[in-house]
Amino acid sequence: MVLEKFGSAFKNAMKKIASAVFVDKELIDAILKDLKRSLLEADVDYDLVQRLTEKIRTAAIEEKSSLEKKEQIIKLIHDELVSILGSKKYELPLNKKPTKIMFLGLYGTGKTTTIAKLAFYYAKRGFKVCMLGLDVHRPAAPEQLEQLGEQAAVPVFINKEEKNALKIWKQFEEKVNRFDIVLIDTAGRDAVDSSLLEEIKDLQKAIKPEQVILAISADIGQTAKKQVTEFKSACKVTGVIVTRMDSSAKGGGSLIACSETGSPVLFITTGEKMPDIEAFNPTSFVSRLLGMGDLEALLEKAKTAMESEQQKKMAKNIEEGKFTLLEFYEQIKSMQSMGPLSKITELIPGLSSIGGSEKMLEGQEGKMKRWRFAMESMTKKEIEEPETITSERISRISKGSHVPASEIREMLNQHKLLKGFIGKGKDMDVSKMSSPADMKKLASSFSQKQLRKMAKKFKPGMM
Repeated sequence: MVLEKFGSAFKNAMKKIASAVFVDKELIDAILKDLKRSLLEADVDYDLVQRLTEKIRTAAIEEKSSLEKKEQIIKLIHDELVSILGSKKYELPLNKKPTKIMFLGLYGTGKTTTIAKLAFYYAKRGFKVCMLGLDVHRPAAPEQLEQLGEQAAVPVFINKEEKNALKIWKQFEEKVNRFDIVLIDTAGRDAVDSSLLEEIKDLQKAIKPEQVILAISADIGQTAKKQVTEFKSACKVTGVIVTRMDSSAKGGGSLIACSETGSPVLFITTGEKMPDIEAFNPTSFVSRLLGMGDLEALLEKAKTAMESEQQKKMAKNIEEGKFTLLEFYEQIKSMQSMGPLSKITELIPGLSSIGGSEKMLEGQEGKMKRWRFAMESMTKKEIEEPETITSERISRISKGSHVPASEIREMLNQHKLLKGFIGKGKDMDVSKMSSPADMKKLASSFSQKQLRKMAKKFKPGMM
């Protein structure tokens, strides 16, 4: 989970506020103490933490109505966190063909891997993407980019013998101009030095990239501010990607430090696999931290996991009120490529705050495979009309697939539950959800009893 410890402190604070009969000074002090500790552990600047907590304290004391005070404190915590993370979502303009994006970064930031993830991200969205290797200093850099290109299924242009980056650019300039997006890997160093900056400036002058993106690792915390400032003043950095957000407690400090430099965080990476990259949206990110889920990130993950034609077909079927076992089957396959179920459940409003045991979620991974085997033993009619599956048919499917009849019944129940969930949410434009209230709107169409029942019985495919 992204910033798990950081997010837990905020979720606990929300629970304390929501369950309190009275919001008094003692409760406010206890909540602010926890929040302060959490922010400092995430390597957020001390002075900024002080200003934030004092602002919340003042507002909490001034609010007279206990009910309004609860809402006010929760809203203020949310709004202040969004504000210090950058307030709004930035998107890369991709209206020019080709859009050339140059990447910078020191050794150890995961820059080259991040380039491949971004290539994968945009290729899945229908763009014609390629990668160009101009790192002529790091041993085996061209080979690494070549291997990553195979994983991302995008073309890679490299010259393993040439040691002059400008010559490599001129060699492939005409070829890369045929693509929509060109992602350019450049050399790194152990530290920002004059030779690195000079090389980057020469490349910028020749290539004239539309965007210059700096990759920084989340584990450097507040140090990110110094690093971004140095690169930005010398190389006109237009945006930042923060890597390894899944494994660093200092990620909060990195995100806030970037915001303070005026350099927008465009993406964050959250794992080792190609789909583990997401566009950074401060509002939805904070919603996730507070246990309100993040439908936008969930939909983005689904887009990355599924082919564009498959997405269109499924969306059309759902619009028409169709959600057969075939769609359910595709959901299972796509979920398996979206990462562990624990990462998926934290994005679902309602379920994210209820949570579930890691052991239970791990057990569902194996069950997903068995469900697939069961579906492969069904007839076309059974796939399209699962309500026609009788006990006798379940016995036949069980024998053919070697999947217990109880698990097949469970799968059919989950399909029915998911179909109802989609039915309630299909009329909502989730792409326009931006506030915590919006994020919870879909979940609120269910009662708390229903949500708890769903969380308790959560099985794969329940999105």
